[in-house]
Amino acid sequence: MKTMSWLYAGAVAIGIALLLSASQASIHAGQPAGGTVAIDADDIGGLVSSANGPEAGVWVIAETKDLPTKFVKIVVTDDRGRYLLPDLPRASYNVWVRGYGLVDSPKVQATPGKAMNLTAVVAPNPRAAAEYYPAGYWFSLIRVPEKGDFPGNAPGGNGISPNIKSQSEWIRSVKSGGCTACHQLGTKGTREIPKQLGTFHTSAEAWERRIQSGQAGAQMTGGLNAMGKDRALAMFADWTDRIAKGELPPAPPRPQGLERNVVITQWDWADPKAYLHDEVSTDRRNPTLNANGLIYGSLELSADYLPVLDPVRNTISQVKLTVRDPSTPPTSPKMPAPSPYWGDEAIWTSKNNVHNPMFDEKGRVWITSAVRPAANPDFCKEGSTHPSAKQYPLAVSGRQLAVYDPKTKQLTHISTCFGTHHLMFAEDANKTLWTSGGGQVVGWLNTKMFDETHDEVKSQGWTALIMDTNGNGKRDAYVEPNQPLDPTKDKRYGNAFYAVAPAPDGSIWGSVLGFPGAVVRLNPGSNPPETTLVEVYEPPYNNPKAPVQGYSPRGGDVDRNGVYWTALASGHLASFDRRKCKGPLNGPTATGQHCPEGWTLYPEPLPQLKGVTESGSAEASYYTWVDWHDTLGLGANVPIDTGNASEGLLVLKDGKWVVLRVPYPTGFYTKWMDGRIDDPKAGWKGRGLWATVSTRTPFHMETGRGTTSKVMHFQMRPDPLAK
Repeated sequence: MKTMSWLYAGAVAIGIALLLSASQASIHAGQPAGGTVAIDADDIGGLVSSANGPEAGVWVIAETKDLPTKFVKIVVTDDRGRYLLPDLPRASYNVWVRGYGLVDSPKVQATPGKAMNLTAVVAPNPRAAAEYYPAGYWFSLIRVPEKGDFPGNAPGGNGISPNIKSQSEWIRSVKSGGCTACHQLGTKGTREIPKQLGTFHTSAEAWERRIQSGQAGAQMTGGLNAMGKDRALAMFADWTDRIAKGELPPAPPRPQGLERNVVITQWDWADPKAYLHDEVSTDRRNPTLNANGLIYGSLELSADYLPVLDPVRNTISQVKLTVRDPSTPPTSPKMPAPSPYWGDEAIWTSKNNVHNPMFDEKGRVWITSAVRPAANPDFCKEGSTHPSAKQYPLAVSGRQLAVYDPKTKQLTHISTCFGTHHLMFAEDANKTLWTSGGGQVVGWLNTKMFDETHDEVKSQGWTALIMDTNGNGKRDAYVEPNQPLDPTKDKRYGNAFYAVAPAPDGSIWGSVLGFPGAVVRLNPGSNPPETTLVEVYEPPYNNPKAPVQGYSPRGGDVDRNGVYWTALASGHLASFDRRKCKGPLNGPTATGQHCPEGWTLYPEPLPQLKGVTESGSAEASYYTWVDWHDTLGLGANVPIDTGNASEGLLVLKDGKWVVLRVPYPTGFYTKWMDGRIDDPKAGWKGRGLWATVSTRTPFHMETGRGTTSKVMHFQMRPDPLAK
């Protein structure tokens, strides 16, 4: 294995050398001929070379702590090894080279306005080179149980739970249905056993102790028990044992083509004990709103403030959060065993549990936030006259809504009957805020009415998901999910949205977790909830009519043409286009697997897991976001995956992947992104994507304990030396 990995890396190096030879005549616009790089007073530029000659497609990293918060800028060398770090704030920087086939070069101090050639260091051996590979390459070494081991027959037997019916369902439980929904597998912090855990007779014992660590220990233990703890522990122990003995993953390719045009700027924010879930920079409907303005984040279970970044002044601050009812419970401090990083300290303390922020057209920041305990007020329950409660009463809501106005510094709580998770605004007259996370319902807030009346009761609504299985085109009485079809009635779908995405045509799309999962199109009708119907489309799993099988969506988004895009646990980006459906979209057969022709699956760019022969990869992105307004510069309507195992954003442009990898610190993992246009006349400098480090375990990253979350700004130059 070691020999093959190093041969692979050598082949990549030879290919790069040939590319260099073939492109010596290329001259970048605005740059002089030859090997020199023209720089301005706020640039650092030069040539990167090693003992092998100029190094193409490697990263140059500049980092400073001289500013109010730590600041990093990263670029990629061109086909002749040249680089240009543009628009650096005045400070002293440590500058170094990182790349596949290399080890980090010594850090050199530099200030903007000076040319500086850098000497890259060729890796002395394959193991040293592999230390910089993304987590997903290491994760691809994991060997999942063979197909013939399913369904499981634990307890005893093969150690797999009988509830896990297939290899695919097992994979989903390891990936976005379990472990990698919160953090990566394959970081140094996960592919090795921390010495702080103690001494154990076997690696399986070490893993059993590891998953009990900290406030998430009970959740992790429960996840492995659901899979079959004995077999899961054996799988993880085998993985880390083989790595400890020297097994290495294949080498990733260096950035090529458009991938070399990226400029990544990052700022530290929040604090080392907090973790981020999402950030927001602008109004999705109008990406010029809040130009050059503050970036806001959400800390989920970890802390009760919104972290704030001023990217112009390079400063960070906080918006303190409150709850309406002081008896709102905080994150449980209980832990089955101490953390090897934080000991017995309960580092997560939030009551608000803010999951997702979103700007509205007035520049206010809306958040999904707990504002009270879970028990609902009477207007939500059975016997209420509220239109939605009459249709489907609700007893509890684990998380509600709040809105922060940066102009007045006021935070307003909104008690909703439905639970909330993600939120997004529709393009309608009522400025409707649609939410996910309602359990059995999808909820919304008429923000126009709320602003006019401040009546949170009348301004909200929710609906159960009712399929038109009798095919008459309207909502009727329905049977429950566990009841057989009745030709005179509709049928309630027993799940609700994880992601939520209003479409231009007024429909609302969402993803449904689980196996094989689904995407759902909700048509509110003229008088929701009384007129609301849904269409349910399952990914093509075990469907003989589908050429490629996939399963288990997570986050997704709809494009301007009404096509829904979502990341799958099978390691695909999937698109679903209902215009391609050949059969009826309602009626008794329209219950999930009735439109395989609507699906197109694109394997994400990582190796596949060991023991898996189906299409897909080790990747399982957390979310897919569609760039409606060309905020990145690679075109409008381009879908982008969060690339959680790939440690970078995965852009699907013209059917091909563009990987925008974050090389430093290793362990980049985000759950969301958005795009903003600061100046439509400023070319590449006036636009870009914003994301944040969203792992629950920032201490698993390269920089270890003390690492904070970071804001990332991705911008695409026309070429690697553009200023």
